[in-house]
Amino acid sequence: MVAPAALRVVRCGGGALHGARAVFSVGARQAGRFLLCASGDFVKMYSVATEELVRLLRGHGDLVTGVQLAPHNHLQLYSSSLDGTIKLWDFTDGILIKTFTVGHQLLALYALPASEDSVFVIIPKRDTYQLVSVKLTKAAGQDMEAKELSVVLEGVDASPKCTAFGREGEYVASVKDVSLQVYFFKRKQLNRFSLRATNKKGGNNVFTCVACHPHEDCIATGHADGKIRLWRNFNHKKEYTFSTLHWHHDKVLDLAFSVEGTSLLSGGVESVLVQWHSGSDCKKDFLPRLGSAIEYVSISSDGTFYCTSHTDNRITIINSNLRFSKTIQGLIKARDIKTGLVVDPRTKALVLNGEPGHLQFYCLQSDKQLYSLDIVQQEYIHQAGLNQSDLARVAFSAQGKWLATVEEREETDLELQLKLWFFDEETQSFRLNTRISMPHEDHVTAMCFRDMDEMEDDSLMLVTTGRDCVFKVWVILEDTDPEGNWSCDFVGSYHGYQATNCCFSEDGSLLAVSFEETVTVWDSSTWDLKCTFCHPPGKIRTICFGRLTCSKYLIGATDHGFLCCWNLLSCALEWSAHLNVVVLQPDPLSEYIAAFSWLFKESSLFVFKPNEPRPICIQRKFCKERIQFAAFVPRDVPETIGSEKYLWLRRSQLFFLTDTQELMTVSTKSLEERLTLSSKQLAVEESLPVTPFSLLLGKHRQQQSQEDVDLGKIVRHHREQDSPAVKELLHTPAHVLPSASFLCPIFINSLLVSKENKSVEEAPAEVEMESEGAEDDSDEENTVTEMKQEDIMPTESLGETTHKLSKSEEKELRKIRKTDYSWISVF
Repeated sequence: MVAPAALRVVRCGGGALHGARAVFSVGARQAGRFLLCASGDFVKMYSVATEELVRLLRGHGDLVTGVQLAPHNHLQLYSSSLDGTIKLWDFTDGILIKTFTVGHQLLALYALPASEDSVFVIIPKRDTYQLVSVKLTKAAGQDMEAKELSVVLEGVDASPKCTAFGREGEYVASVKDVSLQVYFFKRKQLNRFSLRATNKKGGNNVFTCVACHPHEDCIATGHADGKIRLWRNFNHKKEYTFSTLHWHHDKVLDLAFSVEGTSLLSGGVESVLVQWHSGSDCKKDFLPRLGSAIEYVSISSDGTFYCTSHTDNRITIINSNLRFSKTIQGLIKARDIKTGLVVDPRTKALVLNGEPGHLQFYCLQSDKQLYSLDIVQQEYIHQAGLNQSDLARVAFSAQGKWLATVEEREETDLELQLKLWFFDEETQSFRLNTRISMPHEDHVTAMCFRDMDEMEDDSLMLVTTGRDCVFKVWVILEDTDPEGNWSCDFVGSYHGYQATNCCFSEDGSLLAVSFEETVTVWDSSTWDLKCTFCHPPGKIRTICFGRLTCSKYLIGATDHGFLCCWNLLSCALEWSAHLNVVVLQPDPLSEYIAAFSWLFKESSLFVFKPNEPRPICIQRKFCKERIQFAAFVPRDVPETIGSEKYLWLRRSQLFFLTDTQELMTVSTKSLEERLTLSSKQLAVEESLPVTPFSLLLGKHRQQQSQEDVDLGKIVRHHREQDSPAVKELLHTPAHVLPSASFLCPIFINSLLVSKENKSVEEAPAEVEMESEGAEDDSDEENTVTEMKQEDIMPTESLGETTHKLSKSEEKELRKIRKTDYSWISVF
């Protein structure tokens, strides 16, 4: 019996692309070059030529903090993570070669050509951090313990850009606060240098980053006041010198020397890449308007490409002549996500706040932004304390034909605008159809479309609720415009309470609107109030109707933590539970509803059907972050689910966004099943023609025709080989395999069959041989050989069937074979 797979929380995408410095692969031309970067729990490999995500390296159990090319094999990659492991990858094939368990959280990773069997990492120690050297063993096996640590520097900064190695690994420089320390490996000498916190002109001397010259004794440091200092002669504690470069008006976020050291690149909050040329004139070049602050600067090994990682989760690839080349846009981390997670019915993309005043359409399959839609259509001014229009609400119609948005600006008076957008099939984009100023007198709290046939304009309807204690119904007016314009058709209220939520039933006949502690149900054709539900104490936080077989139920969650289910036929409370639910999300393709609770600073997941009192799935304390929003995204192909407990994941996939804006999902697949994409598995396809070699390795199909059974012929089935040696030989590229002399004995032993597994087809032959006691020994040996050969022969050859001889015919044949016919050779 196979145990059901456990539900796992996976960072599915949207991870910060600027969490660690990206690296370029070594390639002779742009078409064969890749960019590798950390993103959440994964390492992503993008094509420099096409910007496409080529491969996703999965295997870490926590945030990836560093990626470095292996110094002595540029087809391999080291990655470090907060899970305490260093992994060695063959990134071109997406194969995990080795895992080294260090046992500490790893905050940064450095790999040097001079250190062949070791890497450097930053680990925590009490209230500070250490730079240590980790010895990587070369023993056989995939999982290794790397417990041999050597402390290099104490009291370093946790940021990877505050430590750098110079002059091919002869020394290491580290900055923290206002101190710089340099350690020389050969001499085992440590020099420390300090600056005043502020200078005479009020400048801030705190160090922010460091970079070392590749060939000379020169260290560049960035500071919080925008200055760059070039340190020289630092091998003497008292005779050191430094010169100052200044262009940035705010702190310098990263520095990088070119491959030959002839120029220095710097980036900061100005979104400008500055190239400082060596020489007394300090000539500099600029690449401005890169969009957002530059977190990291990387340079390819041959110096032909630069790469900048930005705070808006974007990577920009730049040519060495400071010309823009490519951009890779991930999920933009907005300052405040007010729209929630909404699914675009056309593209199945997640839609949420992006850049100020924009909607971003984010593709979950490629983990990449599809496009950004400018809703506010105003220039955003980057100035602290300035109130500007921002996007507050968004809703799609059932087929994605219409998009409704609400933008607000709060100055002395509140400014609201409701916009209706129509999707243009020719331009494949949304076009503004109707603009309504001040749809409500106060903030809009919710809105939704009626999910019915959009081809009938009479059925298309939009409902908005507001803090002005009313809900409004908007419909299309028939006029000369073929698309029509929207206008208010009905205004409803309930005892002067604020309207907080709204939703339509599956058939669109009922509308539920919550007014503080009360839920009202309205007939959508006559706008008569049908019934009301109340479950004090607590205001209604969210409501939704059941679907399919559960369409007679209405579910609501209160801000006091109660989850309530009302029966619309009996107008009574069916059941309630105190779960402290913060997010309630129904699946549009099934009866299942997901509820997220927040209790004791941990999130729990409950999946249930409204008609069943017990939840289908309970996952307590499955996430340590508070869940802000959730959404079910329909799958292109239904998932194969082995456990009944997780059948709710078959048709849709659940995504949720935490309060730290991490996009996550849940999966029943084990870590091994998710190591490589299914479309890029390296196993031999079963549809390939059967060859002797494929039979030897056990990659053939076990088949037995009915004709063989009828003829009584015994067919030999080759045992499928599942040994690790065969799998390692098949799934590992040749350039990373050990020597053949090492693999050969393991491979041969894996193919041998033990004596206990004696073939069943030999038993009838032995019984038949024992019955032939009248024959002499030599005849018996010959007969055994002949019978075994006959057993393994195919039953059909070129369409002719070989019939089995009777015992009398076999005896006569043996006598003929024993006859001496050598006298015929004389003729």
